[in-house]
This record gives sequence, structure tokens and C-alpha cells, in this order.
Amino acid sequence: MSDTLELTLLFFAAAVLYSSVGHAGASGYLAAMAIVGIAPAAMRPTALALNILVSVITTWRFFRAGHFEWRAFWPFALASVPAAFVGGALHLPTDLYKRVVGAILLLAAAQLARSAYKAAVADSRADPAAVPIAPALGFGAGIGFLSGLTGTGGGIFLSPVLLFMGWAETRRTSGLAAAFILVNSVAGLAGSAFSLSDFPNALPTWLATAAVGALIGTQLGSKVLPISALRYLLAAVLVIAGLKLLLT
Repeated sequence: MSDTLELTLLFFAAAVLYSSVGHAGASGYLAAMAIVGIAPAAMRPTALALNILVSVITTWRFFRAGHFEWRAFWPFALASVPAAFVGGALHLPTDLYKRVVGAILLLAAAQLARSAYKAAVADSRADPAAVPIAPALGFGAGIGFLSGLTGTGGGIFLSPVLLFMGWAETRRTSGLAAAFILVNSVAGLAGSAFSLSDFPNALPTWLATAAVGALIGTQLGSKVLPISALRYLLAAVLVIAGLKLLLT
């Protein structure tokens, strides 16, 4: 019961923080489950289920606000969906899974911290460059496979790419990342259908909590909280969880 309550609070916090920057929170959910000590077999499907719900809410709210561009989105999604399905179908041994997810969390932390500065630079661009199709397909395939393999939606990797390459300003990046996370999470969960029996009994409670967090986070992110500060904070959380997985 104490673990369930602790995860409920952590999932709520992750949903608020991540959705405020257009992400769905998979890395945060994985970090929370790593801290509490949830079985690795249950981590990936639980993170993906929460990701899908939060990304639906986040995508809709950023789309309604006008922060989405189909031309920039489709090349990434086209390549990432089949790659995420393949990645989701792979089942890594427990020890290897912990090492892979731990490394991914640390990499995500570094990219979040770096993208905090890039976000300010990207917003100063009056006219972001058009997204070239070939590189977008390549990035999409690589990020999609990684997202399906580890149970993350991939947005945490896509956002720094968009900002670093100057392909989108911060709000548009958030809208693109939210939709990208949604399609990859669905594909990843479909590819890992064999693990659906590993869903924890508390999942309905966590889904409801994450939904409320997403509603709050998308409102705060668009009107109140600075994106750079949020990304630095999230990076610190991911470092703690990533090190825990790698060292235990």
C-alpha cells in the first residue's frame, strides 16, 4: 500500500512536469518505479500505458493551441512507428534491461539539461528551418526503436534534436513531441502485448492520477512555468534514477 501511494504521488508529479513541456513522462515513470523497486517486467508496460493516456491529453491541448505542424511530424512518425513496434517486441533479460534503461535515463538527463539552453536559442529564431525528410526518417527510426525497446515514448530524444537542428521553436517542439510520443507508445505497447499480464493492480488509480497531472501540467507549461527550469529539474530526477538502476 505504501509503495502504491508513493508511486501515485510520483506519477502525478511526473505527469505535471513532463506534460508542461509536451512530454508524456515515460522516463519519469520509469525513474519512479526504479526508486520504489517495481519488478522490471512490470515497468515497461506500465510506463507505456501511462504514456499513452498523458500523450493523448498533451497532444490535444498543444494541437488546440496551434503548436503542431503535420509536415514536420509525419517523416519522424512514419519511420518511428514500425521501429517502435520491433523494439517493443524484444524482451531483454532483467539485468540487461536495468542497464539499458539506466543508461537511457542518464542520456535523457544530459539531453534535457542541454536542451534547456537550446530552447531559449530556438525561440529566438524568427523562421525555423524546414525539416528535411531523409534525416527526419533516420532520426525517427532510431528513436522509435529505442522507445519501443525501453518503454519510453521517444519525445525526450526528439525534442533536443528539433531544438538543436533549429527545426522548431519550443512550443512547436512540444506539440510535435507530444504527438510523436503518442504514436510510438501505442506501437511499443502493441509490440509488447505479451507483457500486458504484468500490469499492476493499481494501474487504474495511476492512470487517473496521471490524467489529472497532465491537465494541470499542460496549463502551467503554456502560461506560467519556464521550460528551461523544468528541464533542469527533470534532468536531476533522471540522473538519480539512472544511477540507481546502473549501480544496483
